[in-house]
Amino acid sequence: MAKKKRKQRGDTMQDVTQKPQASEAEEAVETMEAAVETAMDADEAHEQAKEEMAQDTAAAEAAEALAAAIAKQEEYLAMAQRVQADFENFRRRNQNVRKEAFDDGARAFATTLLPVIDNLERAITAAGENAGEGDSLKSGVEMVLRQMCEAFEKRGITPISRQGEKFDPNLENAVMQGAPEDGEPGTVCEVLLKGYQMEGTVLRHAMVKVVPE
Repeated sequence: MAKKKRKQRGDTMQDVTQKPQASEAEEAVETMEAAVETAMDADEAHEQAKEEMAQDTAAAEAAEALAAAIAKQEEYLAMAQRVQADFENFRRRNQNVRKEAFDDGARAFATTLLPVIDNLERAITAAGENAGEGDSLKSGVEMVLRQMCEAFEKRGITPISRQGEKFDPNLENAVMQGAPEDGEPGTVCEVLLKGYQMEGTVLRHAMVKVVPE
C-alpha cells in the first residue's frame, strides 16, 4: 500500500511538471504563428506598396507623356499658323505686285494712245472750221474718238480739263499766263492740252493758261 501511494504521488508530481511545459509550448507555437502572420502581412503590405508605387510611377509617366504630346501639338499648331500667315502675306504681296505690273502696263499703253486722241480732236476741230466739206469724214472721226474715250472710261482713264477751277500743280502745268479779265486770280482760264489720269495716277498733266494772282 505504501508503494502504491508513493507511485501515485510521483505521477501527480510528473503531471504538475508536464502541464507548465505544455503551456509554454503552446504559447511558443502561438507566438510563432503570430510572427508568421505578421511577416506575411508585412510582405503583403510591401507588395501592395510596390504595386501602388508602380501605379503612381505609371500615372506620372503617362501625365508627362500627355503633357509632352500637348506641347508638341501646340508647337505644330503654332508652326502651321505661322506658315499659313506667311502664305497669306505672300499671296497678297504677289497679287499686289501683279496688279501693279498690270496697271503699269495699262498706263504705259494708254499714254501712247493720248497723242492719237489729241490728233482726232484736232481733226474734228479743223473739220468744224470748214463746215460743209467732208461731213462724212468728220462723222467717222467723231465716232472713232467717241469709241476711244469710252474704252478709256472702262479702264478708269478720265480727262483732266478744269477750266474755271483753281489751278492745281498736281494735275496741271501752267504754260501761259492769262489776263486779269480772263477770270478769277489763280484759276485756269484756258486748257491748251487736256491731261489724263488713271485711277488717281496722272498719265499726263494738262497744259493750261492761268490767270495771274
